[in-house]
Amino acid sequence: MARHGSQSDDYAGPLKRLLLAVLLICLFGLFIFWRIDSPRVERFRAQIVDAVIPGFDWAMAPVTGAVKILRDFQSYQRIHDQNQELRRELRQMTAWKEAALQLEQENARLRDLNNVRLDPRLTYITGVVLADSGSPFRQSALINVGSRDGIVDGWATMDGIGLVGRISGVGANTSRVILLTDATSRIPATIQPSGQRALVVGDNTAAPPIDFLENPDQVRPGDRIVTSGDGEVFPPGLLIGQVAQDPGGRLRVRLAADYERLEFLRVLRDHGARRVTSPSALILPEAAPAADTAEATETPDG
Repeated sequence: MARHGSQSDDYAGPLKRLLLAVLLICLFGLFIFWRIDSPRVERFRAQIVDAVIPGFDWAMAPVTGAVKILRDFQSYQRIHDQNQELRRELRQMTAWKEAALQLEQENARLRDLNNVRLDPRLTYITGVVLADSGSPFRQSALINVGSRDGIVDGWATMDGIGLVGRISGVGANTSRVILLTDATSRIPATIQPSGQRALVVGDNTAAPPIDFLENPDQVRPGDRIVTSGDGEVFPPGLLIGQVAQDPGGRLRVRLAADYERLEFLRVLRDHGARRVTSPSALILPEAAPAADTAEATETPDG
């Protein structure tokens, strides 16, 4: 048995080498055959390809599938990169959109201010609203112009459409505006077309009431309300709003100014009006002449 196994090994080695040599010779011959440039050989090669290659589709299927998977992965990687780039661009576009909307709104406010028709004798300065301290007890706003810009207490302020309030408190760089809706506000007004005189009285609501009407029967909802100029509080003819009637039948003002979006205010320089030195000077008469004051201070013996 040992000898038989040894003889098999002795034959297997030379047989393997012989088969390898034959295989190499066949491959070399196939290579030489495939390189022969002859029409007859070319036709023969085409016949071999047509007969052999279709039968090897099953063998090429894994290779073809692997190539497709690789191409799909590369395509997915490109799509992922493009998606990330589009997301970055979308975030930038969103930021630009917000900035554009803010600029558009600011431009609209400034265009509204430019559309207001004022008395040619009135000059103005435009300020930006820094803060709105509206509360149930006080209605005011802070703007970024002050005494360095020549602002004076009592001057009227407007938005792009109508009267907003008056200056009450001036600092070097800022000023406070008391709105028409504030409880301390009293504005002499004229109702058109009837010409009725009245007071627009702030009560910390969005629609201040109308008081001291001469003849309420001549006033109708929708009538236009402008400043009268009485008492030199405000220049005459500034638009305040329209007459409206609440459910209780009381006449109120639907204000023309947009109090929900106060971003820019125009301060009217009214150099012809008397200056307000104290809040009470808006509604109380001026002090008595000096002679009357001196008489009042004399003693009964004098």
